[in-house]
Amino acid sequence: MKFKSVFSKPGSLRLSETLTVQTKRNFQCVQIDAIGVGLANAASPFLPVFLTHLNATTFQVGLLSSMPALTGMVLAIPLGRFLQKQPNIVKWFSIARVLVIASYALTGIISFFIPETILVNSILMIWAIATVPQTVVSISFSVVMNAVAGPDRRFELMSRRWSTMGVTTSLSVLAIGQLLDHIIFPLNYQLMFIGMSIGGLLSYYYSSQIKLEPTIPPVLNASKSLLSQLKDMKDLVLSEKPFISFMSKRFVFMAGVNLSIPLIPLYLVRVAHASDAWISIINMSQTVILILAYFFWTRHSKKYGTRSVLVWTTLGLSLYPMLVSLTVIPWQIALIAGFAGVFSGGVDLVFFDELMKTVPVQYSAIFVSIAQMIQYLAAIIAPMVATFIADTFSLQAGLVTATVIRFTGFLLFWLGGRNLLNKQNIENPG
Repeated sequence: MKFKSVFSKPGSLRLSETLTVQTKRNFQCVQIDAIGVGLANAASPFLPVFLTHLNATTFQVGLLSSMPALTGMVLAIPLGRFLQKQPNIVKWFSIARVLVIASYALTGIISFFIPETILVNSILMIWAIATVPQTVVSISFSVVMNAVAGPDRRFELMSRRWSTMGVTTSLSVLAIGQLLDHIIFPLNYQLMFIGMSIGGLLSYYYSSQIKLEPTIPPVLNASKSLLSQLKDMKDLVLSEKPFISFMSKRFVFMAGVNLSIPLIPLYLVRVAHASDAWISIINMSQTVILILAYFFWTRHSKKYGTRSVLVWTTLGLSLYPMLVSLTVIPWQIALIAGFAGVFSGGVDLVFFDELMKTVPVQYSAIFVSIAQMIQYLAAIIAPMVATFIADTFSLQAGLVTATVIRFTGFLLFWLGGRNLLNKQNIENPG
């Protein structure tokens, strides 16, 4: 079995590499793990909808996005240092993933017994606790996937994984939409959350089967004071200029993405008055296109390079919130969601690839934890800003603001790439 490596630059040529038996097994485990995660992900878009049906406030719905970010901001670096010292990071990745997915089952179970007056806050408490293993997953995922793929197969591995996850999620979301419309509320949501959490068991079994080459973690001097350790870490990070440049641009773009996360489900329920069936169709349309987009952008990167993927996908995805705000007709929103899916797939792939290009391999857990902390900062601020704009002005105003911020992120990537090309032309004339 052979896989052709993904070209990082147009015109580059690499020979196909034969994968070892264990690498093939790791690839298979990553794909089957994706099925389990895909089942659980099908429940994810319905969690804020469930809270909205329970009369949660805009602020409470916004907490679903901001709580993981707040925990990540506080714990990302300590957890990154902890994971950096672990010779077997796969174990922590698997355990943390199943704990997060189990939170869906717990959400469904407690809603049978908790009075509705305190149910929203009880569910939020579950997901507040889940933010700790969620932070571990966020850090360890990039490290594990990068180790499985190697430097030349990141697009290949992740397009396969995310397309597998997308197929599973889209089919599950379609089934969920029918379930929710044909069973009385809240039993429909309770059964859905419990049923979809079964994917966690599948995910745990196969993700724990991933075997990586033994690593010797770099020595982290624990005898120094905390202040000295933080200073060393700061000096280490600041010495990696490509990492700083990429993360600053990604921060702006992801602020725009996070701004719209709590607003879109609220817009669908309160403004568009979309039914549960239409909400499932809207989510499924984006997911189905996403599956095809992964393969399209993988091929595009081979022909035109990853910079082309970065520019076109950030431009296309920046328009999504504004286009949604222009209509209240569900089928039109479904088409717009499909349009966004085309570019979202490319953003997923290229952001992962570009990040891991800038991360020193021997300090991958630490650098990824810092990258996550920066991303969490955007995820803390943006949803709170979003709910303020929605409550003060309108949901439509919030979606337009998200578009402006996303477009600013696109401009930074575009202009940054042009400046780099100009610099190369000056240094290498002719």
